[in-house]
This record gives sequence, C-alpha cells and structure tokens, in this order.
Amino acid sequence: MRTFRLLLAGLFSASVLTGVALTPGAAGAAASPSLATCKTTINSEEYSKGKLTVATDDPVYTPWFVNNKPSNGKGFESALTYAIAATLGISRSNVVWAYEPFDNSYTPGPKKFDFDINEISYTAQRAKAVTFSESYYAVTQSIVTLKGSVVAKKHSPAQLKTYLYGDQIGTTGLAFIYDHIHPTQQPRVYSTLDAAVLALQTGLINAIVVDTPDGQYMATSEVENAKKKPDGVQVGQFPSTGEHYGLLLKKGNPLVGCIDVALNTLRADGTLASLTTKWLNIYTSVPAIKP
Repeated sequence: MRTFRLLLAGLFSASVLTGVALTPGAAGAAASPSLATCKTTINSEEYSKGKLTVATDDPVYTPWFVNNKPSNGKGFESALTYAIAATLGISRSNVVWAYEPFDNSYTPGPKKFDFDINEISYTAQRAKAVTFSESYYAVTQSIVTLKGSVVAKKHSPAQLKTYLYGDQIGTTGLAFIYDHIHPTQQPRVYSTLDAAVLALQTGLINAIVVDTPDGQYMATSEVENAKKKPDGVQVGQFPSTGEHYGLLLKKGNPLVGCIDVALNTLRADGTLASLTTKWLNIYTSVPAIKP
C-alpha cells in the first residue's frame, strides 16, 4: 500500500477520529438487490464493462496481500476480492487490478475503479465524498508497551486505569483511552505516532493504544531498546467499538448494493470467517482484554 513507513502513517491516518464508524450493514445502499439480480445486472454498473476493476495501493503488504501481487489471490484482501467476484458470477480472469494511492482514494470526484480495497476505515467525514460498503473487517484497539513493563503483566480494567498513556492527537486510540479506559492520569498527546513511540521507549509513558493491525507492527518492528533490538509487546486487544474497514466506491455508485449482497453471502456461508482465520490469525490471535 505504501512504503512501510508510509504504510504505517497511512494506516494511522485511517484511525483519525473524523466520524463515528457505522455498524455492519449501515454503510451500503438502502435497497438490497437479490444475488440473482446482481449476477444479471452488475455488468451495466461496472467501470469497464465486462470487467470488475479493483484498486489498491502499491506496494501492498502481508497479510492483506502477499508478495506485493494483488492478482495472485493470496492474502486476506486479495482472496476476499476474488471471493466477492465469484459470488457475483464474475470470473477470475475478468478481475482487473488498478493502482490508487491510499490518500487519494477517499477524495471527491470520479473513480477509475469499481471499488478500492486497502484497509480503509469508514468515517462519516470520508462518507461525504465516497460510498462505503458494509464492513469486511472489524477494527479493534490494542495496547502496546515495553517487554517486561508492569503493563504487560498487570492489565485488569482497574490496573489499566492507573497507567500513563501517550498517543497521537486525533486518533481513535486516543479517543479509546478517554472514552473506555478512563485513566487516572491525563494522557500525553503527541503530534505524531513516532513521537509517542519515542516517549514509550524512553519511559515517559507506560503504553500506547492503537489499532490492532498497526499495534502488531509497532510492537515487533517499531519499539526498540537502546541496542536497537525489538522491545515492544502487544498486550491484548479490546472489544470492537464499531470501527471497521469497508470497500470504497465513488459517491453514489449503485454497485454498492451488489457488493453488500456478496459480502453478506460470504458472511452467512462462513467464507469471510474462514478467510479471516486463514490470513489474519496474526491479529485474531492477540489476547482479548477488557478496558
């Protein structure tokens, strides 16, 4: 999706609190066509007739994609795209991949794709300019601290309230700290996540709250000790509060109704859960904790 530094920045920007996330089912069109209807009419709504044009960034990363090749069907978002296509009666050979930078995807105006799949969080602000499908992945918040930290060992709801947190201004992580953890100490607010990570490494704060996918990368690759060795640990993830990733379409695109039908079909028959287990175990295996 981006260079990994830019990837992280982009994903964290996806977490900026610009609106309240919809629950699954609330982001799509009001009318729900039947799957049979979609299979016979979808061609008339496609960007390129006879083809399903799907956008994502370049590069893209595991576990959402594998080997920076969206067309290989490997990785959660690649596999999900082909599952959606198959559900709608579109052959694999008629799925075409296009490039769209993450930050450009939710800007107003025409789109050169049918939908963009790129870990894009739904926000009310973005939904003013584009249309989102229903949820295909519920985003949770997680807590990151140093290995050996007291937070890593003691994180009951009562204990979590006693720690000093730090986070980037305007993020869902910071909002989660205020709204759900209710710490007894005022969190330290930084202009960037890098500054918050530095504060954690130098002992100025006890922990950071961040999206679970981002937290996994932060804990294993961002947080280091004085010897430049990985020193972070992702303690656990909290229950979802409704933030989710949705497929992004141009504003008012009627194709969203059929995309939602496909997602609901894949959810009902267990395919979505199976793909999540297969490709996103690195996130789903993070222990559940309560704020």
